[in-house]
Amino acid sequence: MTSQPDRRPPAIAPPVIAVVIPSYRVKAHILSVIAGIGDECALIYIVDDRCPEGSGQHVLDRCTDPRVRVLFHEVNQGVGGSVLSGYRQAVADGATVIVKIDGDGQMDPSWIPALVTEINSDEADYAKGDRFYDRESIAGMPRMRVFGNASLSFLTKISSGYWDIVDPTNGFTAINAAVASALPAAKISKRYFFESDMLFRLGCMRARVVDIPMPSIYGDEVSGLSIRKVVGEFARKHLVNTIKRVLYTYFVRSFSIASIELVVGLLMFLFGVTFGAVTWFTNSMQGQETLSGTVMVAALPAILGFQLLLAFVSADIASVPTRAIGRRLSLIRPRATSASTALPGVARVVAIGGASSSEPARVTAGGEVA
Repeated sequence: MTSQPDRRPPAIAPPVIAVVIPSYRVKAHILSVIAGIGDECALIYIVDDRCPEGSGQHVLDRCTDPRVRVLFHEVNQGVGGSVLSGYRQAVADGATVIVKIDGDGQMDPSWIPALVTEINSDEADYAKGDRFYDRESIAGMPRMRVFGNASLSFLTKISSGYWDIVDPTNGFTAINAAVASALPAAKISKRYFFESDMLFRLGCMRARVVDIPMPSIYGDEVSGLSIRKVVGEFARKHLVNTIKRVLYTYFVRSFSIASIELVVGLLMFLFGVTFGAVTWFTNSMQGQETLSGTVMVAALPAILGFQLLLAFVSADIASVPTRAIGRRLSLIRPRATSASTALPGVARVVAIGGASSSEPARVTAGGEVA
């Protein structure tokens, strides 16, 4: 008697949640942040970004949590570089979801399950905190930070294509590990523009991003981000990312009616405005009145062009990604192995109670570190 083939679907392994904590001048808060991370997280990575306070060594000396591993950077790489180093190590160690939380105590670790749920349910590829969900949350935020975040939110909507998200600089995030491994890490900004640039890169991948309403905690920590110093740099980078996204989305990856609306609308609008301005200036210098017909020749293309540009923006807003890609990516992208765990710029990786190591931790099917 021949045995029948087993047609049951393969068992789905439980998610392995890793937490990445960039560590730079957070010695006073880092231990309390680690202590607040729940048992649902199997791995915790502290990335010492050449911290002058020795935050990484402080964790090794004072922390006894066996989930913790400390990565030491050879040179300071910024918050983005620290997060990307943590992403690479977490992927190599078998994580399926990677949470990033700051080490300054401004983010409540009890909200990690809310972020992770969106990833595990395949509702999103990238979940981020939103501190603007109600007036009470905004009331506890410094006014300059509210203004800066509102301005950056609008610029990020344009450059990333995620018109439905706010609070782009919120660093409390969770990402599908398959999506994290597919990111062009070498091209992502490593400094304060990191969160905005991440959204731009995710938008180019058509990854689904969702906001999770949550409060923030403001204590004695000092923010290193000065709105006045970065406004020019951020505006320039958002402009560059906007041009890249539009060209790639509407002329390389696909060509649609929105592409035609953009080209025709832009040409008509520029013609109308330029022709009208030149004609008005010429006639005013000669003391002549501009004929009504000439005004219409300038006004009509400008108005029609503006309408076409509005139609393009409307189409762009409607095309926000609504389907997660993480599960599909996990099927076509190979898992990282111990042979691919060399982290650029990372001098050593040390586990709590262990020696320096470059070998990845092994995570069992139950989500525990072996």
